[in-house]
Amino acid sequence: MTSEPFRKRLPRGRALPSRPDAGGFSLLELLIVVAIIFVLFTLYFSGGSKTYQLKQISKCELNLQNVYVGLKAYSLDNRDQFPILSTAKTSEGPLSQLVPRATTGTEYFTCPGSKDSPLPEAKPFADRKISYAYYMGHGVNDGAEQPLMSDRQVNANPKLAGAQLFSPDGKQPGNNHNKYGGNVMFCDGNVQSSPAKSAFNLTNAPNIVLLNPK
Repeated sequence: MTSEPFRKRLPRGRALPSRPDAGGFSLLELLIVVAIIFVLFTLYFSGGSKTYQLKQISKCELNLQNVYVGLKAYSLDNRDQFPILSTAKTSEGPLSQLVPRATTGTEYFTCPGSKDSPLPEAKPFADRKISYAYYMGHGVNDGAEQPLMSDRQVNANPKLAGAQLFSPDGKQPGNNHNKYGGNVMFCDGNVQSSPAKSAFNLTNAPNIVLLNPK
């Protein structure tokens, strides 16, 4: 007769204690995993992350190229000159002259990497706030090495390569893209990105005034 393994008999009505599933997660472990995923997601996609801002710099380049189309259209009716406003202290005044005569797209004047508010469609914005600096006084025939527009800069001074151009720490001014640099558009419509310290010389030609936005 084959003997069966000894099993302890329990009183009638009592169930065997449940055995924890060795392959499962406890509630605490699940909460920790969710928290880690949330932190990684925030770091990757938040406005202050490098990955996020590098994507916004690419979108910002398209913005500037669209503004350049408006600048060219404006110059056709103004003796090949880009907008000038003698009383301007910031870039909003002269660039507002593009709307609605040369372009109706005001969304191009707000950098996607910044926290600046959207502008009313097809309406001048001299009394509002845009994201871009403007080298006022240029025309379409100026050299391709001459800067025409850029992301908001740390100041309105001329800059040599290696000088601080955009925010070094993500704080104002010059922080359209946090601390990860920004774009510069030249008089031929070419847009180049730069880290926070300028990748090229940005000197003001005679009669050219660099205007930062408000």
